[in-house]
Formats: sequence, C-alpha cells, structure tokens
Amino acid sequence: MAPPKKPTGKKAFALRVDPALHDAIERLAAQELRSVNAEIEMLLREALARRGITVPVSARPRRGRPPKTD
Repeated sequence: MAPPKKPTGKKAFALRVDPALHDAIERLAAQELRSVNAEIEMLLREALARRGITVPVSARPRRGRPPKTD
C-alpha cells in the first residue's frame, strides 16, 4: 500500500491532451526548467491574463522541519 500523500492545497484532476501537444509542452517545460504540471499552470495563467482575468498565486506551504518548541 502506498503511503498517504500530504495535502498540497492544489486541486488534482485528470487532463487528456493530444500526445503532440503534450510533447510540445514537455519540451517547453524543459527549456524553462519546470515540470509539465507547472508549465501547464503557467500557460493557463498567461491565457487568462490575456483575457483580463488575473488569478492570485496561492502561498506556498513552508518546507522543512517545523520550529522547535520548548
């Protein structure tokens, strides 16, 4: 059994795309040093911005160990 995943605060959903489109996004993501997922998110934000819709970027969760408490 796989270990439970930590909540990331992001909505997960299945996305079916043409393989050629995925390949193009994958190449672009590699050039930008991003994951395919992050590249798709950036492309969606850019497309929305061109239509006059701005979506605020959510705060990233803190990484690392929590501070020690006495």
